[in-house]
Amino acid sequence: MVNDQKSVIAPADSAKQRDMIDVINSIFNKKSAAETHKTARRLNFSVVPSVGYTLSTGFAVDVTGNVAFYTGAAHKENLSNIQTDISYDTKAQRLFYNRGDIWFPDNNYRLVTDVRWVKFPTETYGLGTQTTNAEKNEIDFNYARVYGTLYKTLLPDFYAGVGYNLDYHYNITAQGNQDHSISDFQKYGQPLTSVSSGINLDVLFDNRRNSINPLGGEYASLVYRQSFTFLGSSTNWRSALLDLRKYLRLSPRSNNVLAFWGMAWFSSTATPYLDLPQTAGDMYTNSGRGYAEGRYRGRDMLYLESEYRFGITHNGLLGGVVFANGQSFTNYPANAFKGIAPATGAGIRVKINKHSDTNACIDYGVGTNGSHGFFVNLGEVF
Repeated sequence: MVNDQKSVIAPADSAKQRDMIDVINSIFNKKSAAETHKTARRLNFSVVPSVGYTLSTGFAVDVTGNVAFYTGAAHKENLSNIQTDISYDTKAQRLFYNRGDIWFPDNNYRLVTDVRWVKFPTETYGLGTQTTNAEKNEIDFNYARVYGTLYKTLLPDFYAGVGYNLDYHYNITAQGNQDHSISDFQKYGQPLTSVSSGINLDVLFDNRRNSINPLGGEYASLVYRQSFTFLGSSTNWRSALLDLRKYLRLSPRSNNVLAFWGMAWFSSTATPYLDLPQTAGDMYTNSGRGYAEGRYRGRDMLYLESEYRFGITHNGLLGGVVFANGQSFTNYPANAFKGIAPATGAGIRVKINKHSDTNACIDYGVGTNGSHGFFVNLGEVF
C-alpha cells in the first residue's frame, strides 16, 4: 500500500549518475564502465573499510557495510536496509552493530531490529547539560542489546508496532570524577550490572521511500517502552520517545534537501544510568554531532537539528552538507532542563552506491568547551 505521491520524491535516474563503483570500473575496465550498473539490482551492497579518527572512538579501524533491497519483485514497497558495523579503536573499544529496517511486500509489515555487542571504555560527565570537563569520569563496561519490533500497516503510511527490547550492561567500572568530586554516577546508584528487559508499543507515520537517503517526506515515531522485573529487568521503569523528521526537496531538478530532526525523550526515576537518554543515544548513534557519544545524559532530553544537503558534482558522485543542532538534558536530582549544548559543522558526501543512493558521510562538528572532531557514517545521518 504505497502512497502514489511518493513518486514525486524519487531520486533522479540513477543510470545517469556516478558512484564509486563506476569510478573503480573506469580505472580497471574502461570498456564496460558505461554498461556496468545500468539498472538497479534487487540487492545492492555497499561496503566501506576505513582507518581514521572520530571524536567518539579516537583512531579506529572500521568496516561498515549495508545491503539495500526490495522484498517484492515489483519494487513497490519502501527500500529495506540491513547495516553492519565492526570497529576497533585506540580507546580499546570493540564494537559490533547489526541494524535492520525491512519492509515486506506492499508495505504491509515492517520489521526493525537492532543487535549489538560492545566493550566500551569511555567517559561520562554526569547528568544535565551544564556538566563540565572537570567532571569527567572514566568508565568501562560491556554491553549487549537485542531489539526487535514488528509493525503492521493500519492505513497507507501509518503503522502500529509491538516489540521486545533487552539492554544488558555488565563488568561496569568507574574511576570517579577527574576533579575528585562525588560523581552523578555514584549519586544515581548504578550497580555493576544492570538488565533492562521489556516490551515496546509504537505508532509510526513514514512516507519516505528510502530511509538511507530521504529526498522528501515526513517521519513521525512514538515509542513507549516498559521494562519489567518479571521479564528479568533489574528494575521496573518506562520511557517515551517522540522522533520527528521532515525533508524538503528544494527543486525537482536536483537532489538538494533541507532536513529537520527533532526528538523528545522522557524516562522514569528507576531507569538505569547507562540506559538514560544520552548524546548519540538514537538507533544509529548519530544525534549530537560535535560531541562524543554519551557526552551529555539525563533522565529527559530535548533535541533539534537541521541540515542542508547539496550536490557538488552534476553526476551525483560528490555532495556536501552544513548542519546545526542543539540538545538539552535534565540535571540531577532536580530533573530540570538547564542550558543548551549547541553544535555546528559541515561535511562531504561520496556516492558509494547510486541505486540505493548510499553515501559515505564524513562530517566535522564543533561544539562548546573545546569539543570538536570528525564523524563518519554510511548513509545519511537522519
